[in-house]
Amino acid sequence: MEITDSDPSKPRRPLPVPGSVPAQRPNTPVPGSTSPQQSLSVHESPKASALPTHTPVAGSSSTKYVPPAGLSPPYRNTASDFREPELVREEQIDDENEMPPLTSEVLPEKGWEWSSKSGVTWGNEAWPTNDLKNDGWGPWGQDNYDRNYDLFSSKTTCASIDGRDGIEESTWWDESERTKHKRPGHGMLPPVLANELHEPEHSLFSVATSIPDIHPTPTPLAATDSSSGALNASPSSSSVTSGTSSSKKPSKTAPPPPPTAHEIQTAVPHPNAYYCPRENGWVLLSWKSSAVVPPLARSFMSTDPHLPDQVRRRATSNCIEENPLGAFSNKTHHFHKYPKAIDALKLTPAYRLNEWEVSQIKQKRRAGTIITDDVDLESIKSKGSDEAEAVDTKQEEEGMLLDLYMCCQCSFYSVVSGTLSGVIPRDLWKTFVKERLDNPPLHLEPEPKCGLYVAVETLLLAIENFLWKGENRGMKINGRGFQKKLGWTPTIQHVFEAIGFKLESYEGGDSVLKPPHADLSTPLGKQNRGKLLRAWVEISAWLVDYTRVYGHALKSFLTNEHKPLKLWIKIDSARESYQTAIGAHPDQIPRGELSDTVLEPMRTVESSFEQLGLTPLTYSQELLAFGYYANCRCNPKQTVEYFTAFSTIVRLMDNLSSCPQPLQEILASEESRQRFTQDDLYKSIALLGFGPEGHLKVDYDEDIPDEFIENAYKSGLKMAWSDPSDGTNRQRNLQEALRMIAETRGSRRLWEFWDKQLKGGYISPDRACEILEIPKDNVMDDSMIIVVYQMRIDEQPGQAERMTEALSVIAEYRNSERLKQFVKTSKDPGDVVAPTRPDWPRGLNQLGNTCYLNSLLQYFYTIKNLREAVIPLGALDLKSIQDEKFSDDDLKKHRVGGRLVTRREIIRSKKFVSQLASLFHHLEYADTPAITPEIELAKLALVTSKDEEDDEMDKGGTDSSNDTDATLVEDGPSRYQVTTSPVSPTPPSGSVLGKRPRDLNRRASDMDIDVRAGSLSPRMQPSSASSPSASEFVRGPSASKSPEPSTSSTPGPSTDPDVVMQDASTKKPPPLPPRKQPVKNDSMMMFGKQHDVAECMDNCMFQIEIALLKFGDATTHGSSEDSDKTSVVKRLFYGKMRQHFVENVKGQPTAHVKEDLFSHLPINVSEEGFDLYDGLGRYFDDMIEYEGHKVPIQLSLLQPPPLLQIQLQRVQFNRELLQSWKSNAYVKFSDTLFMDRFMDTANPEKRKRSKAIQDELNTCRERVTLLAMNNNLFSAALENTSKFFESKESTLRTLDIPLDPGLSQEISLEKDVIKTEIEELRGRITRLKVELEDVWKDDQSVVYELTSVFIHRGTSPSWGHYFFYSRNLPEKPDEWFKYNDSEVTTITKEEVFADTTGDTANPYLLVYARKGSDVVSTVNRFDASVLDNIDDGDI
Repeated sequence: MEITDSDPSKPRRPLPVPGSVPAQRPNTPVPGSTSPQQSLSVHESPKASALPTHTPVAGSSSTKYVPPAGLSPPYRNTASDFREPELVREEQIDDENEMPPLTSEVLPEKGWEWSSKSGVTWGNEAWPTNDLKNDGWGPWGQDNYDRNYDLFSSKTTCASIDGRDGIEESTWWDESERTKHKRPGHGMLPPVLANELHEPEHSLFSVATSIPDIHPTPTPLAATDSSSGALNASPSSSSVTSGTSSSKKPSKTAPPPPPTAHEIQTAVPHPNAYYCPRENGWVLLSWKSSAVVPPLARSFMSTDPHLPDQVRRRATSNCIEENPLGAFSNKTHHFHKYPKAIDALKLTPAYRLNEWEVSQIKQKRRAGTIITDDVDLESIKSKGSDEAEAVDTKQEEEGMLLDLYMCCQCSFYSVVSGTLSGVIPRDLWKTFVKERLDNPPLHLEPEPKCGLYVAVETLLLAIENFLWKGENRGMKINGRGFQKKLGWTPTIQHVFEAIGFKLESYEGGDSVLKPPHADLSTPLGKQNRGKLLRAWVEISAWLVDYTRVYGHALKSFLTNEHKPLKLWIKIDSARESYQTAIGAHPDQIPRGELSDTVLEPMRTVESSFEQLGLTPLTYSQELLAFGYYANCRCNPKQTVEYFTAFSTIVRLMDNLSSCPQPLQEILASEESRQRFTQDDLYKSIALLGFGPEGHLKVDYDEDIPDEFIENAYKSGLKMAWSDPSDGTNRQRNLQEALRMIAETRGSRRLWEFWDKQLKGGYISPDRACEILEIPKDNVMDDSMIIVVYQMRIDEQPGQAERMTEALSVIAEYRNSERLKQFVKTSKDPGDVVAPTRPDWPRGLNQLGNTCYLNSLLQYFYTIKNLREAVIPLGALDLKSIQDEKFSDDDLKKHRVGGRLVTRREIIRSKKFVSQLASLFHHLEYADTPAITPEIELAKLALVTSKDEEDDEMDKGGTDSSNDTDATLVEDGPSRYQVTTSPVSPTPPSGSVLGKRPRDLNRRASDMDIDVRAGSLSPRMQPSSASSPSASEFVRGPSASKSPEPSTSSTPGPSTDPDVVMQDASTKKPPPLPPRKQPVKNDSMMMFGKQHDVAECMDNCMFQIEIALLKFGDATTHGSSEDSDKTSVVKRLFYGKMRQHFVENVKGQPTAHVKEDLFSHLPINVSEEGFDLYDGLGRYFDDMIEYEGHKVPIQLSLLQPPPLLQIQLQRVQFNRELLQSWKSNAYVKFSDTLFMDRFMDTANPEKRKRSKAIQDELNTCRERVTLLAMNNNLFSAALENTSKFFESKESTLRTLDIPLDPGLSQEISLEKDVIKTEIEELRGRITRLKVELEDVWKDDQSVVYELTSVFIHRGTSPSWGHYFFYSRNLPEKPDEWFKYNDSEVTTITKEEVFADTTGDTANPYLLVYARKGSDVVSTVNRFDASVLDNIDDGDI
């Protein structure tokens, strides 16, 4: 139900003159007034001032209650000069300019007192004097601000304001300066206070009571259906049961006497309690101008609050009154909130919970509710008020705590409570109202509001019948009258129980609501009686307000159909009173100065208005300026926030072309005073390199030491010095950034450092060299610079400070620790080696041409599981390993790469892993920035066991005592051949992890290029016109362990056996396709042979796997599958793939299926808009040559590995020049890779659609490549032909050779045709790419994250430099390291994913880790601080 405060039938009350002091309604009567009459009557008082008729939302109550002389017991703490309230008739005042005062004159000598709405003086004894020291804002006299007259004058500030201090405002960031003034903190203007006092959408009403003219019923209670009077009565003689089966006779007690005048008067919680119908609760609210500080709570004073300076406050009675000079010192009030500051027990009169409220709290405690001092007892009681203050019933000396709003500029303040719950809790009352509106009586269904009126009236009637008529026999809930008016639901039952009625059941089946015991002779009776009277007041007030709001809807019903119950309560809106008192009335602060077109955008920055203590609706340029200056004055610590809010509002108004000129001038003036906004601060933080995008890669927070910020500033200076075009401007911006951060942090050290930098001027390194007169080319070493500096100081001692600043700039520019220490101590420390951070990764020194080996070893170290498996092997006894003999049976139990291993390979592998473990140990514990690997480690990594055998064979043989038949090296590559004879397949044996084929004509280069047959990552060879008909089924990416292939045929007659993969080593292998033609490479390494990175990686992984084998373990029994389960290499790097193709060579389709392990996925590189998904798509769907026919083959992933290694094959072969070359084409990749589309479980329909798009995409790209690569040749040929015809035209005519006149021009236009076709194809490629990605946009379950990127820099595939990027996982996934041999640095994410088109430094190997696998831990450094935490007893 929406209740609004509007009644168009009543004329508006004249408002007070703006600037006058509105008093709290009602006026405290003047002592000595005439005594009230001795009879209980309502009359007109000739001494009372009549108030004008006014709208319900304005003014104060003019209705007074006058009790008889003999029935006027005083309220608690009532003064001796008590005057009875009286009823004053409302009359229209002729002179609209006259209005009686609303508050009494301030009398400081009488203390602080609450005034009564009923005209009763509720006590004028003084409050206790608080022992308040003058916390002081310093002297506020005018003399103290003459120096700031121009800056702070109203002409400059746009609004009247005093109390500002120029020095304090300029040093707002300095805590020591703020401590001198002890400002009160953030403040608000009157419009915001008005919203704070109570919910602006709700209304508060003062409530005036009068004695009901209701007489006891002379006859027993009888059932009736009348619209007023008694409800259905309970039987008088039948037995009744209540909760049990036992019966009892209804009690026949005498009815209680009617409520007295005192009881009716005190049914209102407090003289300054205002009723809120929307909350069905009360708010204690008072305001006053007084030189006496209100009674502060003891708990509040113990917090040492910063109250405004009381001397300053007493100097002005009220900010909204004119001073004696006819002007205002301040534009308006500036209020400060002090929560829970006023003790309700110290009010006059004191506010206490009634006995029945305390009883309810105690009952809840006995029921098990734990109530602490901080718990809101009113909220616990009713669960209807989440704003009521906490009350500690155990401590009578401190009661409910109220909020204090104190103006820092004058003596005015206001006190307010939260919403105090009524007898019927708020939520229960709302439920009751909604239920009655949704379910009206049948005869009132068309008018649900009338049904609600009758229901509430029935509640009121039940209370009046009991209290005044003495009807205590109860009401039958099944009676016709009760059901017609109210009905019966659980909600109604809860409402009656809330006011004290209880439901009792009689033997006849009737249920009766029995009123509570209200015997005045018992404490319980008094409590119940007080609760009923409070409920009577609240329900009556609610019903009066409901009739006021919905009078038009109820008019006909109440006039023609229903005789309303007479109400003995009158309410009057308090909004206009308290708005006028605090200075928030529309006549004092006009609304609507902003037009609708400006107001709506302003609501988007409402938080900025709130920051300054005002609202968009109450905006004026004077208030906005006042709110900004007043908050900067009272809370200088938050000057940045206030200037941000002010700047946001003014700039938005300026964008809307509605900003007044004075506000623009204030903004410019404040900027000239070095004010800055939060955005400026954020930019400053980023400028110094903080944040994820900054070069420091450190998030900024207040815990960062000042020294670190100084170093960040110096680091920024170095970068500014390297910018010759904009270096000076960048240096200036850095200094401003340093100042903003220093002031925001309140750091005196940083501010003085900035001040020193500012006074030193903008000295660049070149300028510093000029000052010291030294060369600018850095040819002079540090010792010579120190000598020159000392000479210059001796020559010009007056320029010592300038010389030192110049030397400091040079020290920072050169990053010379020696010069830095010399500047700091004036002593030359000699050569200084800067320490490396303990938690920083270590680099590897190069042993020669081993940069790619260093990258590989660093990569292995970042893999947590591999590192943990290798490090324990560092303590192996190599001598015992060499002496160890392995039997043939032991060797046959283990296979690596699908084959047996030799004793030689076991021994060299254990040596390699032992050396690798030692290196890993140094990478974890060493203090030096870089570590030098052992020569033996590099040799074992770069030289394979086959290379050793070849070298020894060349030298005349070798000792083969450690070899067995299993060590024989194959003479050719292992291949499978399709045959029709049922021959058992030969186990595969071609793998880099195992024996390498001899004399295999393979490509050799120092880059990982095309994959070799039989290597770790062999590829199915593409079809070739010159290939023989024999097909090779060797598409698999690895052959470490190849299960027997399975075949399946489509339905149809066939007598052919399953296709069997047979060892074809006895036959001459077919030549490789032209695109894969091997190229001889004669480049040499330090150990005599050249190997590419992939072969080096294969060799290392092969040796690690052998070294980790457990010989003598009989559990494997030669099972390769069991060995794979325990092999850390297999678990980390290997996945399983299925190969599938269907051929129709013999007249019917035959399917061939093979499953194999893989560790690399090789993809080719294209020049045309190629990304990683394109390369993988081509790899997983390709064409092979089978029996002289081209057959499509499809690959799919069965088990993706934890680490997915993707090779970018950049080496291409030029068949015309018969030499290889490196492609520098850019392959787009990202930090996340979704492999769902390549899984064997992928949706077949999506895969089919994806393949169709991919095929068209490949066709377009191949066409573009053909046209683009040959475009220059075509263009040159066409141009030469055109020129030839033009130059030889006369000769051709002489020879009678016909020539088309437009031929030359048509040839020239052919170039444009080619260009147009290329553009159209590229547009089609872009659209197809978007369409392809859209197919798989919802398949993102197999997720990989990029961890490492290997880079090759160089134009030739035969030489160059290698380094790699590694992601800092898992701690800082947005941070990347660059491992460049001995140097380890951080780089930006943009550099990792940069477009390298045309650059010679390109990625050639990408490593992705399965998301959630937790296999990568990049930085693994020993934390020495753990030793400090170990107790001596633990050692």
